[in-house]
Amino acid sequence: MRAFTKEEKRIRKEIEDIRNRVDGLTARRKVVPTHIPLANLDPEKEQVKLSTERKHLTNVLKMVAYQIEGDLVELIRPHYARAEDEGRTLIQAALQSAASIKPTKTELHVMLSPLSSPHRTKAIAALCESLNRTHTHFPGTDQIMRFSVLEPHNR
Repeated sequence: MRAFTKEEKRIRKEIEDIRNRVDGLTARRKVVPTHIPLANLDPEKEQVKLSTERKHLTNVLKMVAYQIEGDLVELIRPHYARAEDEGRTLIQAALQSAASIKPTKTELHVMLSPLSSPHRTKAIAALCESLNRTHTHFPGTDQIMRFSVLEPHNR
């Protein structure tokens, strides 16, 4: 019993030491500022800053993506009554939806999951047909990209 009591005291002391350490670290964390003004940074430490060229490239990619999104909205406009108000949201939802890809020797078939409502799914299916008419090749291959939307019961 004496050995048990001695071991229990040792373990309790260890737990108390750890709790004290955690309390000390928590107190230290509370006084560490969450934001540091740029002027207060240590000049010796490496700062992460995008180069001007990288920043320009990032901005160009954002603008191209926005333009493509706008072009896709124009393609769904005849098939989606709310294209003016919700067109970009619909395109974003379609681009973020689940899909499966089935490659063959001649094509790369991208099958999108149905969207939240039948009229949205129908508009995206019409967009897929428009894209299919372009006979676009997947970059670096001879495979033609083909798009479709799965029927709701084929999920």
